[in-house]
Amino acid sequence: MKLIRHGQPGHEKPGVLIADQRYDVSAFGQDYTEEFFATDGLNRLADFLKQHEGQLPPVADAERLGPPVARPSKILCIGLNYADHARETGATPPAEPVLFMKSTTSYIGPNDAITIPKNSVKTDWEVELAVVIGKRASYVEEADAESYIAGYVLHNDVSEREFQLERSGTWDKGKGCDTFAPVGPFLATPDELGDLNNLRLWLKVNGQMMQDGNTSNLIFKVPFLISYLSQFMTLLPGDIVSTGTPAGVGLGFKPPVYLKPGDVVELGIDGLGTSRQEVKAYGQD
Repeated sequence: MKLIRHGQPGHEKPGVLIADQRYDVSAFGQDYTEEFFATDGLNRLADFLKQHEGQLPPVADAERLGPPVARPSKILCIGLNYADHARETGATPPAEPVLFMKSTTSYIGPNDAITIPKNSVKTDWEVELAVVIGKRASYVEEADAESYIAGYVLHNDVSEREFQLERSGTWDKGKGCDTFAPVGPFLATPDELGDLNNLRLWLKVNGQMMQDGNTSNLIFKVPFLISYLSQFMTLLPGDIVSTGTPAGVGLGFKPPVYLKPGDVVELGIDGLGTSRQEVKAYGQD
C-alpha cells in the first residue's frame, strides 16, 4: 500500500495512492497516528480497501499533500552514513552511527515551502531514505528488525550548517529548524519497494543535479540502525528514522553552495516518489 494524507496543515485526512490515483479514506475512521500503527492499522486498512474497492472518493491532484504520517513522537536521523558524504565534509566515516534528532515543528508536507531561518546564511539540502516504525521497539535484535518496519518515505534533511557545525554543542540546532523536514509524498509499505539496498536517490536545485547516489552505499544498513537505536530508547509506532545522505550537499562544494530565497529543490527515491520545495526567506509569505 501507499499511504497519503491530504488537506491543509493541521487538518489533513487519510488517503491512499492506487495506480497513481489519490483516494480519500476518511471513512476508515482513523488518521495515520501512533495508535493506527500500534493497533494493526495497516492490515485493518487493507481489509477496508478490499471491502470498498471501487467506492473510494478521489482526491484532486491539486489538493495539498501533508506528511504521510501524523506527527511522530520522534524524528531520528543518522549522520555521515555514506562514505562519500563523510569524505566531502572532511569527516572520518564513523565507527558507530552518528545520531541526531529533528524537532516535530520541522515536519512538513513534501511540497511545502522551506523557510530559511532568521540570520541563516548556510541552509543546505540532503536527500534521504527514511523508515517508519510500525510497532513498539526496544532492545530489538538485528535479525528481527524488519518486522518492526511499517514502511519507507522520502525525506529532505534540510540543514543549517553554521548552526550545526559552528555554534558549538550538538547538531540538533542546525537540523530542527521549522520546515527542515519535508517528508513524502507517500509512505510505501515494504512490499512496494524492490531491493532496499539498491535504490537510487537524487536531488536537484534549480534543475541542476546535486546528489545522485544509491542506498547500496549505506555504511549502516536499515536493520542494524533499528536494532542500534532501540538499545538507547524505545521506538514508538509512527516514529521516523532517516538513514543519511549521499555526497553532493552544498557544504561539500568548493566553494560551498547554499540555498537562497527563490530556489527550487526537487528530490526523489526509486519507489518513493518525488517532492518539490520552494525556498523562502524568513518572514516571507
